[in-house]
Amino acid sequence: MPNDTPQASSDFGKRVRYYRTRNGQTRAVLGGLVGRSAEWVKAIENGRLGVPRLPLLLRLAEVLRVKDLSDLTGEQRLSATTVTRHAHIALPSIRTALTTYRLTAADDVEPLTSRQVADRVRHGWQLWHGNRDHRSKVAEVLPGLLTDLQRTARQVEGNERRRVLSALSQVYHLAQLYLSFQPAQELVTLTGDRAMATAQDADDPHAMAVAAWYMNHVFRDSGERHEARVDLAMSAAELVDPGKGTEDLARWGLLQLAAALSYARVGKAGDAWRYWDRADQAAKRLGDRYAHPYLIFGRGMVDAYAITMNADLMKGGAAIRAASGIDLASMPSATRRSFHMIESARAHRLQGEDIAVVHLLSKAYEESPETARYNRFTRSTVIRLGESKNGMIRDDVRNLARRIGVQVA
Repeated sequence: MPNDTPQASSDFGKRVRYYRTRNGQTRAVLGGLVGRSAEWVKAIENGRLGVPRLPLLLRLAEVLRVKDLSDLTGEQRLSATTVTRHAHIALPSIRTALTTYRLTAADDVEPLTSRQVADRVRHGWQLWHGNRDHRSKVAEVLPGLLTDLQRTARQVEGNERRRVLSALSQVYHLAQLYLSFQPAQELVTLTGDRAMATAQDADDPHAMAVAAWYMNHVFRDSGERHEARVDLAMSAAELVDPGKGTEDLARWGLLQLAAALSYARVGKAGDAWRYWDRADQAAKRLGDRYAHPYLIFGRGMVDAYAITMNADLMKGGAAIRAASGIDLASMPSATRRSFHMIESARAHRLQGEDIAVVHLLSKAYEESPETARYNRFTRSTVIRLGESKNGMIRDDVRNLARRIGVQVA
C-alpha cells in the first residue's frame, strides 16, 4: 500500500498508523503508552483529530520510535531527540573511541595480563552500577578500556585471546549502556553488533548469551519486529545449560526475560507472562539474595520488570501493585534502582496520578541523577507536566525540570 508510507503522505494520521503497524502495536497499546484511549488513536489515524500539542507529540514520537518529528508531521524538521534526548558531555570522546580504527599493532607496548583485563572490566561495571553519576564515571575509563583491550586482543593468541575478546564484548556492552538515551542511535547499534561479533570470535557461549540480551535492547529501540527479538533470545538460550551452574542459569533466565519484554511491548500478554514465568523460576532457583555481578539478574530484577511489562500492556493498576511489592534498596545498582523508580512513575502516569509521578521521578533523580536526566520518559513527562494547572506539583515540576535540564512553561 504505497499511499500508507510516510514519504507518500502528508497526512499526520496516516503517518501515525504507518509507524504503529510497523512496530506491531495495537491502537490500545499505543493509546495506553501515551496516556490516551484506543478511540483517540483511531480518531488521530482517521483524521478526526489533528496534530497534538508538543508534549504529547514528543511522547508519540518516543513510543513510535520516530527520531525526527517531521517524519510524523510532514513539516519543518524538528528532531525529537533534541528535546527528549540530552547529549552527555563526553559523547564526542566516546564516539571517537568507537570510530577510530588502529590498523597497526603497538609492538612496544606490552599486552595486558589476564588479571589486568579482568580487574579493569570489573572496575568499569562497578563504576556503572555503583555511582550516581555513572555515565560520567564510565566515560572517564571507556576510551582507554576499548583501546587497551582491542590492542591486547591482537597481541595474544589461543585461549588467552578468547578470554580477552570475551572481556572486550563486555566493554562494548558498557559502551552501549553509556549510549542509551543519547542522540546517537547509530552508535548503539554499532556497539551491540560489535559485542555480538566479538563474543562469536571468542567462541564463548556465555558472552554470546549476554550479547543477545543487549541486542534485544537494540532491536526494540530500532523497531525491529518482536519475532526477530524472540528468535535471537531463544537461540542464545540454547547455548547455555540452566542446570550447569549460576552463570548459565542467570543468563538463561535473562534471555527468558528478554522474550517476555519483547512480547509485552507489542501487547501479547499471554506469551509475555509465559516467558516471565520462566525467568521467575530461574530467579527462584538462584535464591532471593542472588544478583549477577554485572547483569544484576536475580529476584529483584525479575520482579521489577513486572512493572515495565504491566505498563507496556496498559495495566496501570497491576503495574502499581507490582511496584508496591518490591524492595529496590536490595538491588545492587544505583542506575537500575533509579530506572525501576521511573518505570513505577510510568505506571502511575497510566492511572493519571501526577502527584505520584512527580514524587517518583524526583526519587529516581536523587537515586541516580544521570539515569533520570537522560531518560526519555522522564524528560518528556516533565515537559508535559510543565503545562499542568495542578498547583500542588507546580514547584516540584519546575525544580525537577531545572535539575534534568528541560524547559517547561
